[in-house]
Amino acid sequence: MLNVLKKGGLLFFSIFAFAQYSISQHPVSFFTKEESLLVRSNIKIQPLLNESFQILKKETDLWLNKEVDVPFPKDPAGGYTHERHKANYLLMFNSGVLYNITGEQKYADLVRKILLKYATLNPTLKNHPQATSTSPGRIFWQALNDANWMVYTGMAYDLVYNGLNEADRKIIEEGAFKPEVDFVTKDLSPWFNLIHNHAVWATAGVGMIGIATNNQTYIDLALEGSQHNGSSGFYALLDQLFSPDGYYTEGPYYTRYALLPFIIFSNALNNKYPSKNIFTYRNSILKKAINTAIQYSNTNGMFFALNDAIKDKDYTTSEMIMALDIYTRAYGLDTTFLPIAKKQHSILLTKSGIQIAEAFNKQKNNTALFPYKTIENSDGAKGNKGGVSILRSGEGKELTSLIYKYSSHGLSHGHYDKLNINLFDKGNEILQDYGAARFVGVEQKYGGRYLPENAGFATQTIAHNTIVVDETSHFNGSEKTSEQFWPVKNYSNFKNEKVLAISVSDSNAYKNVILKRSLFMLTLPDQPKLIIDIFHTQSSNPHQYDLPFYYMGQFIHSSVDYRYAKNTMSPLGPKNGYQYLWKEGEAKVKDTIVQMTFLNERDFYTISTMVKDTASILFARIGANDQNFNLRRDPAFIIRKNSTSPSFISVIEMHGKYDPVNEVTSNANSIVQKIQELENSALFSVVKITLKTGELLFIEIKNDTSSTSDHQYRYNNSDITWKGPYLVLFNGKNINK
Repeated sequence: MLNVLKKGGLLFFSIFAFAQYSISQHPVSFFTKEESLLVRSNIKIQPLLNESFQILKKETDLWLNKEVDVPFPKDPAGGYTHERHKANYLLMFNSGVLYNITGEQKYADLVRKILLKYATLNPTLKNHPQATSTSPGRIFWQALNDANWMVYTGMAYDLVYNGLNEADRKIIEEGAFKPEVDFVTKDLSPWFNLIHNHAVWATAGVGMIGIATNNQTYIDLALEGSQHNGSSGFYALLDQLFSPDGYYTEGPYYTRYALLPFIIFSNALNNKYPSKNIFTYRNSILKKAINTAIQYSNTNGMFFALNDAIKDKDYTTSEMIMALDIYTRAYGLDTTFLPIAKKQHSILLTKSGIQIAEAFNKQKNNTALFPYKTIENSDGAKGNKGGVSILRSGEGKELTSLIYKYSSHGLSHGHYDKLNINLFDKGNEILQDYGAARFVGVEQKYGGRYLPENAGFATQTIAHNTIVVDETSHFNGSEKTSEQFWPVKNYSNFKNEKVLAISVSDSNAYKNVILKRSLFMLTLPDQPKLIIDIFHTQSSNPHQYDLPFYYMGQFIHSSVDYRYAKNTMSPLGPKNGYQYLWKEGEAKVKDTIVQMTFLNERDFYTISTMVKDTASILFARIGANDQNFNLRRDPAFIIRKNSTSPSFISVIEMHGKYDPVNEVTSNANSIVQKIQELENSALFSVVKITLKTGELLFIEIKNDTSSTSDHQYRYNNSDITWKGPYLVLFNGKNINK
């Protein structure tokens, strides 16, 4: 059974292939004629299907007796011509769907009229007047949007193919489609052949037009790239953009975006050529990709903002609704997705959508959330270019997620932030990654493009929770250099839920400086959740080291006596992102523990950090030199040390409650009393943390990361023995076990 979904004005249909069709069979790119007849018959008996059909019909019928404008392109994203052309391809797609379901020629005629206008317009187009990159569009300001047009318009043409006469088909194929295909595959061949999310859309667009126009050359271009050697094209994108476990190299935000053309074109290929088994390609890489994408979301559905990312995107987008539907069709029903379907509030009314709905109805009183878990993903096509790990503690609404990024750069959407961490707790963002500086679709904000502050601040290392050396971003802010290197994981162990541990080193971000960050997430009975952050540096020369924490919430208290910049705030530095940070306060400290407590929603969080010798504590806020108010005014807490090889040892503590209604506060003070580095030698790193409730001891082996090696360390006149690269003791008891 084939059914419909309404999402943001667009109605999606999903297919269920019955047989292999000849190259002249239409429709085939989105669903088949047999399937459209199933939809027609089920409209009479399925109330929800009928409701969706009536919504689609009502919205489309408004245009049946109107002239649809196909304007000469002139505006960037958010402007009239941009939005009109986008609305046109959605209108054509929806009208094509209605033509097949109703059999009424008027819907094919609507698509015909619009496409004939594009057949007149497209041959006249040069590069878009608002184009600002090396991949300009013709209909839109960037070629990526032209590729979007090709995907949906190709499907629309296939859907109404049988309702057009041969003369109109020739005009449309030669006038509307050929200029676009030639443009992206010839004029923009380097762009078309990229390994990048743009190329996913481009290959899917050319391939969809190829299927719609019975053009095998186009289909081959899409699958193999313009060089026809497989180094680019759709298969190469499946091979190279995902690691073997499904991590998408550009980050979670672009996983969501790239998944749509991946799954739509795979859907069409599976309908056209079921023997290709596209959904099992590369060990079912699309199945892994969809699962991984969901794991990289917060409990509220928001995707973690690694690299360029807009924080408003979550798994209720049309891309993820489609992904869950096609996942169910290709791989079977996964009941763990039902909480996501509940939050999406939109079920694709397809055969697989009905499966989800039926399963959901059986569990309609089930309030469980998606079962997030600790995961460890590699990066790179072979899984050998670093990775990302998410350490998770707790369940449901009490879930804590610590994201540790040690991946490769992430192509053109990457940021310079090796060994960066971010923290979410109880659904709230606690330590943030800024994400991207961009307002998508807002014409007043630089035409919806990435703002200048994206490169100036958001991508720079100082915008992240990791060490910056000499106020210079990792790899000196060079994407070309950054793409060549990635950190190396020393060890990880996620078997013990009480102690989740991972350690990663980087020796390439700075010349002659080695960075090593080890994280321990502790969940102990009758204790607040603690994250122990041991960040070592190693160099033969003195440097300035800055470690920022971009905290989300209201500053409550600091243990340091800081000087507030009352009337003379100045930027923190002249470049590399520092120019966008106001210095609001500063303190000089020596041989102490520095603590800063903030309130997020109704929970307290404290960052306690060790200062051995001297350090500066900086209170900063984003917004300096931002005359157009393009950046959020978020705060940061920065520890600065000038030394050769200083250690940054911190405890991030989740504690206490604030009840503003009843005016009650509990456990608002930190339990961390002292942090000591007992040893940092060529063999051992030993850290002691004194709590109000006891003593924590962390011992790391510097030269042996094997999980089976035996080790011994003498502490308090006693020999401690254990197996593996680290040991954690609480009140003298080994809690690794």
